Amino acid sequence: MLAGAGVGFEALASQVDEAALKSRLGGPPPALAGALALAKAQAVSALHPAALVVGADQLLVCGGKIYDKPRDLAEAATHLRALSGQTHELVTAVCLVQGGAQLWSHVESAHLSMRNFSEDFLQSYLAADGAEILHCVGAYRLEGPGAQLFTRVEGDYFTVLGLPLLALLGALRARGALPA
Repeated sequence: MLAGAGVGFEALASQVDEAALKSRLGGPPPALAGALALAKAQAVSALHPAALVVGADQLLVCGGKIYDKPRDLAEAATHLRALSGQTHELVTAVCLVQGGAQLWSHVESAHLSMRNFSEDFLQSYLAADGAEILHCVGAYRLEGPGAQLFTRVEGDYFTVLGLPLLALLGALRARGALPA
């Protein structure tokens, strides 16, 4: 998304143990997503203190349960069956950190209504999108065949994709990191 918006960047993995942090932190999804985004950004900032670091995280919440990225296609199928016919929330957080200090943070949510679908559809969907969906918290990519899973999407498209891009671009402009 950043490249598409014309923003230069270097992507670095934070090596943060998200599962351990989630179990230790708990709390409401917006606060948890924000804390995870901050932990990731601070971990990278510790290695590159002069850099302006963007950290982000996304949680899927349905029926009070927080879903993690599926480990394999079988777990993806289980998640999708549970989400079928339901409306779930994607809570997406982003922050800016420099020198270990948080300079800015933002959290947005989107609500997605998934249609009821047949087992045949599910199996053909999994075969079509394959391992790509294992990198997505909901086991779908709205920008791909996953769009066929939904009847309604309420919220910002970029937030659904995992980064509140417009808010981030505004924050980068406000800090002089992008031309105003």
